[in-house]
Amino acid sequence: MSTTTTEPTTAHAPAYAETDGTTRRRVLQLVAVDGPVTAADLAHELGLTAPAVRRHLGLLEDEGKISVHENGTAGGPAAGPVRRGRPARHYVVTSGGQSELAGGYQEIAGQVLRYLRDEVGPEAVAGFARERYDAVVRRYEPRLTATDPAGRAVQLAALLSSDGYAASARPVPAPSTLAGVAPAVQLCQGHCPVQHVAEEFNELCEAEAQAFSRLLGSHVQRLATIARGAHACTTNIPLKPPTEGTR
Repeated sequence: MSTTTTEPTTAHAPAYAETDGTTRRRVLQLVAVDGPVTAADLAHELGLTAPAVRRHLGLLEDEGKISVHENGTAGGPAAGPVRRGRPARHYVVTSGGQSELAGGYQEIAGQVLRYLRDEVGPEAVAGFARERYDAVVRRYEPRLTATDPAGRAVQLAALLSSDGYAASARPVPAPSTLAGVAPAVQLCQGHCPVQHVAEEFNELCEAEAQAFSRLLGSHVQRLATIARGAHACTTNIPLKPPTEGTR
């Protein structure tokens, strides 16, 4: 009498690993776009269970790619009603997570700009930054069809996201208790593909802000940048010009 030995199959293991890794990267991307964000928010966005999302968040946190945001309102949605019990953890992307999303080209880009600065001078770096963002203006401007800064900010966020900046435009209503304060839109970039280069060469951030002002047809104010340690680059866009005496 012969016997048949059935061995465990591993045919689906690679596919599972690939799917698992892809989901984790998607979680990381969403934290970059929407952060500070909770596991429940991510679960709703991805169509997954909260425990499944928390497992990915735990692994990303262990790898140093995300962290818990202690001040859960800065640069993010307005705080909701106070709830009893343990507060939800809000996650943001760390410098390590930004590097994961950016890829590996930044080291050579930094070397090139250092060479340019040392051989020609700092003005050459500033000129390069202006030329880089002049090209962005030329490419984006025909696609910004809205006639008001708020609408153009939404369109600009979509264009930036398509270029890897994980951007969103979030309305910021003026406090009703402060007379004369105009409402605004905040353009938030949860990922910066040139983060590590911009940490050394702030000319890139300055040229980008100037490009945004040209594209939006409005004064803008850079509130925070990833290159300076924030979890997102945040640019404030007033929806009407400042009144006299406030400039």
